[in-house]
Amino acid sequence: MRKAGVYVRISEDREGAGLGVKRQEADCRALAAQVGWGVADVYVDNDLSAYSGKPRPAYRRLLEDLGAGRIDAVLAWHADRLHRAPAELEEFIRICDSRGVEVRTVKAGELDLGTASGRMVARILGDVARHESEHKSERIRRKHLELAEAGKVVGGGTRPFGFEADRLTVRESEAELIREAARRVLAGDSLRGICADWNRRAVVTSTGGPWRQQVLRRLLMSGRIAGWREHRGVLVAPAVWPAIVDRATVDRLRARLGDPSRRTAGPEARRYLLSGGLLRCGPCGRPLRARPRVDHMRRYVCPSGPGYGGCGGIAIVAEPLEDLVVERVLDVLDSPVVEAQAQRLVEGTADVVVETLGADVRALEELALDYYRDRLISRDEYLVARASLEGRIESARRQLAESTGGRVLESVRGVARTRWPEVGFDQRRAILAAMIESITIGAGRRGFNRFDPGRLAIAWRA
Repeated sequence: MRKAGVYVRISEDREGAGLGVKRQEADCRALAAQVGWGVADVYVDNDLSAYSGKPRPAYRRLLEDLGAGRIDAVLAWHADRLHRAPAELEEFIRICDSRGVEVRTVKAGELDLGTASGRMVARILGDVARHESEHKSERIRRKHLELAEAGKVVGGGTRPFGFEADRLTVRESEAELIREAARRVLAGDSLRGICADWNRRAVVTSTGGPWRQQVLRRLLMSGRIAGWREHRGVLVAPAVWPAIVDRATVDRLRARLGDPSRRTAGPEARRYLLSGGLLRCGPCGRPLRARPRVDHMRRYVCPSGPGYGGCGGIAIVAEPLEDLVVERVLDVLDSPVVEAQAQRLVEGTADVVVETLGADVRALEELALDYYRDRLISRDEYLVARASLEGRIESARRQLAESTGGRVLESVRGVARTRWPEVGFDQRRAILAAMIESITIGAGRRGFNRFDPGRLAIAWRA
């Protein structure tokens, strides 16, 4: 008697009770009784698509059991329950052919994978299943684009933070938190700092969980909070729901949070206010790095050796250096020079830049549709036009990203010394970076073992 493994799968369990796979199992057990096979095990992948490419744990276990000889036959409701990808089918054929495995389905009959004709039938069935999946995917994508262009709501999923369950009504208590987070990010605060603050304040996500950086990033970069419908990352049309923040704010948030050069400081860097390239070695010009002494005293040094390229001749204690730099920054933060600098940086993000960026992003999306979907232009025409648009988009995003410096200074100018103790660590770093181009540390005097302010040369931003 054959030891059969019953494989059942459904892509979307709308009922939520596994009834679809149970019906498949019942039909497969009836087929096993009809052909005289014993059911050794049942392999269930419920609510998992074979087309999506996501791992199917039960299917992998089925292959392992076939390879180990624990089962020597497979029963499925239809061939498309087993595979919708040619690569998976070829692996299955190889294992079944080498082990003499018999395969039967309730709806498509026997799949004789030991003969060329049987393998051809299996591949044809696989190709048909793949075509059906791809065609369905195209229809769904087109439907979602149509809904996006009309600004309509798409149901399903969890309640969006900032909105009621109807996805249309703003929940004002959460909306104010979104506005707060937007202001803080544009003023130089970090996602990590905001998440930690919100978690301390017992602010929870729409699912009741704690805040994480990636969750907050997606929220602040979404078109939904600006009252815009988003499709595949592009804001395509005004939505039917109201905005929580304006479109220009979301464009600035996207420029700031989507900047590929932006890096999150590691745990050690968070203890060093001037890390991140502000400090330079006077003798060799290389950046100083944070490196504590063996007694854990914080220092900035010019490291030598492979991967660093420094001269190794500079080391300076962190605390008095940071205190002195902060004092000098606070002395000038409320000066007319700083006020003019902040105004200049903010003016660099006039509404025309935001509008141009939005228009170019939409043009890039339309260009892709002209090439990929409608075939109105050739590949060469598409590549040339795309390069031009991407260049303009990158330039506009740089201008928007630069505005962060002005908003950082706007958030404290006039009350810098009073507000400094309240400002978070990440925002302090952003304020210093908006004020200072670089700080060069000169060589220390031989025999002088105290902190020497004369070693500093601060280059202020113009």
